[in-house]
Amino acid sequence: MYKNFKILMNSHPIKIGIVTSVLSMTCATQAFASGSSVELIPQTFLWIVIALMIAKLGGIVERFGQPAVLGELIAGAIVGNLVLTGLSIFEPMKSNEYLHFLAELGVVILLFQVGLESNVHEMKKVGMRAFLVASIGVIVPFLLGRFVGPMLMPGLNDHSYVFLGATLSATSVGITARVFKDLSMLHSRESRIVLGAAVIDDVMGLVLLAVVSSIVQTGAVSVLQVMQTIGLSILLLAGGTILGGMLAQPLSRWLSIVNPGAGMKLGFALSVGFLFAYVAHMIGLAPIVGAFTAGLMLDSVHFKHFNEPSYVVDFKQAVDVADKNVQERVQEIANSEQEKHIEHILEPIGHFLSPIFFVMTGLAVDVSVFMQPNTLIIALVLTLIAIIGKLASGFFAGKGVNHWLIGWGMVPRGEVGLIFASVGRALGVVGVTEYSVIVIVIMLTTFVTPPILSAIVKRTSLS
Repeated sequence: MYKNFKILMNSHPIKIGIVTSVLSMTCATQAFASGSSVELIPQTFLWIVIALMIAKLGGIVERFGQPAVLGELIAGAIVGNLVLTGLSIFEPMKSNEYLHFLAELGVVILLFQVGLESNVHEMKKVGMRAFLVASIGVIVPFLLGRFVGPMLMPGLNDHSYVFLGATLSATSVGITARVFKDLSMLHSRESRIVLGAAVIDDVMGLVLLAVVSSIVQTGAVSVLQVMQTIGLSILLLAGGTILGGMLAQPLSRWLSIVNPGAGMKLGFALSVGFLFAYVAHMIGLAPIVGAFTAGLMLDSVHFKHFNEPSYVVDFKQAVDVADKNVQERVQEIANSEQEKHIEHILEPIGHFLSPIFFVMTGLAVDVSVFMQPNTLIIALVLTLIAIIGKLASGFFAGKGVNHWLIGWGMVPRGEVGLIFASVGRALGVVGVTEYSVIVIVIMLTTFVTPPILSAIVKRTSLS
């Protein structure tokens, strides 16, 4: 059985997704049948409360001009390492499967919101810039990791250094997207370039991971698998925004006939977002890429058949007796509110779920890895290399933009880097020491980015 499972897992990302889904459902069914879920669900309610309180306490960093996401990460890291002081009461949070699901749901909602607030036509304008930034952001860190790795960690085989380079090439858009959102920067040209580049980076990273894994396992590159990966990724990104947009228009109109209220509008939007996240997972991409694509696809015109928000209707009625200029101005505001209504009704969901993701990211930080001097030194050097590799990409974004802002926006590795490292560990090319080094690099690139991006934005606005 194990042999057949291994063959299936090595064959194609879609099969991996199917197997993962089946195994998840099987495990969930067994857990429920055994009665463990009966105890776990009430405990999860408590952990949700604690996670939200941790996030809100971490929000104190906003008083010092820092984005809330930094406080959520730091607060999560502090609570997650209280076990080192002998306080282990919060340890069950780290392994709570429902809390992990809510965290993943939170980052999917975040990128869906970012996609909704972005404009596909504006994204197209920076398409070539985003492609160049993504390309340099993958190639340079990969080469640096591949050729500097032997100097820092001698004695490993070539496959280990290749995987190290591949891990350094990863980019996690979740952290940067949240920072740009906190700083009201989502509509800037730099934000559009970074978000576009991060999506392209994810596709390139997936291809690179497929190539490297194929070399490690078989000693050769499966051209067919690489072409399939590229083709499916393009189909999701391009086909999703174009063809999906064409299909969403009549579907939205039909649903508005069934029920034109806000509940139907929200249900339709979330269904599209989650469907795209699932499809992205099935073809091997991160679900957040699918959610972001769905947000881009759902242009505001798809919701024009639904009822106006009640407060907009009340507003219009209140100025019926006003002069024509006031009524025209109110109509402009009403149209704007109608277009943004889906974003407004999604916002409370984001406020609830997104902080849980960043608190859980902080909880996963193990400070004890910093206590090994040799490991720490190697990790600090690799972190510097990892940062330099991504900063270089910012200077290929063309004229008229802040290159430092774009470069730093590409720096976080986050959960994407951990996925790369975990695959390398599963294949046996990344050992315990190397994995610890990579984890430190991921932690540092994730934590240093928010305050630096905030500082760059403030300096730019003052100049």
